[in-house]
Amino acid sequence: MLIVKRFISTVSALLLALSLCPAANAEAVPAVSAQSAVVIHAGGETLYEKNADAKLLIASTTKIMTAIVVIENCALDDSVEILPQWCGIEGSSMYLEPGQSYTVRELLTGLLLVSGNDAATALACHTAGSEERFVLMMNKKAAALGMRSSRFSNPHGLNAADHFSTARDMVRLMAYCMDNEAFAAISGMKNRAVGAQTLINHNRLLWRCPGCIGGKTGFTEAAGRCLVSCCERDGTRYICVTLNAPDDWNDHERLYDWAFSRYSDRLVTEGVSFEIPVVSGRHESVRVIPAPLTLFLPTDAELTLEAELPYFVFAPIEAGEEAGTASIFLDGEKIAETKLLFERSVTPAARVGKLSADAMERTENE
Repeated sequence: MLIVKRFISTVSALLLALSLCPAANAEAVPAVSAQSAVVIHAGGETLYEKNADAKLLIASTTKIMTAIVVIENCALDDSVEILPQWCGIEGSSMYLEPGQSYTVRELLTGLLLVSGNDAATALACHTAGSEERFVLMMNKKAAALGMRSSRFSNPHGLNAADHFSTARDMVRLMAYCMDNEAFAAISGMKNRAVGAQTLINHNRLLWRCPGCIGGKTGFTEAAGRCLVSCCERDGTRYICVTLNAPDDWNDHERLYDWAFSRYSDRLVTEGVSFEIPVVSGRHESVRVIPAPLTLFLPTDAELTLEAELPYFVFAPIEAGEEAGTASIFLDGEKIAETKLLFERSVTPAARVGKLSADAMERTENE
């Protein structure tokens, strides 16, 4: 529902009530199996957390950090010749063999889709010369991202006493990584041919959760099932992390369904416009529209838009020129501001004229 009211005052204020329809059957916060979990909006707001600061083993979700350090320090088309010491690493594998050559991009595909521990080792040594030096790069990146409760001691995530993170740190890392085009593209692949192999992504959410666009799985007996994922629907993006979660697929699906039912990014200025009389112009009036403004809000939020505009304007007017200011209020508190812009240009009339009597009367009566 859209209600527009005009008030005559020394400052022309136009109040606009914007009622965003409450979500139908908004879900209650679901129970989750995870020992630790967190869901955030891509903008950084935390929607849900459970033991989010517990320091836990993270298994192969470690490879999210491995991937971003490699991407930011290597050319993706660089060729890497596989050495014998990089092969046969314990756990999940891309099945590299000595003497083979792969591009960095292909090794990243094996790293993120099938969680190759051999790919992690090869990429680490290619990037830094040794695993030890690569681990230093991982921890430096963690510090730069504000991951204060994390410590990495290897590039693959096999259990180690000094290798751990938290759900809160991992969701911060994933949000950063999903802004990287190469990382997002590779982690969101359902499958990809690399050499003679067809690699199938271990992340089942890409098939079963609407809007899932990336993620990374992890598992060891000690760490349990770990899962980091990203989901986007109708322009709203969330990131979810669960650590030691026996029912992780369902945990993520339930948390996403709940989050999307309760909150969303809204283009709050859509459909809003004002008409202002023009003096001495080739047109009697000009439309004013807000600069696009998207806000992350509860789906049942009721907003008020307050616009400050002049009673009339003089030609000439340039399209896109600032006409005034619109302020957005939620529960009486100002939460945002955007410019009001002239929608089109208005050139001066052939001769100077005055604001028509009809235009003046309309202005005074509104």
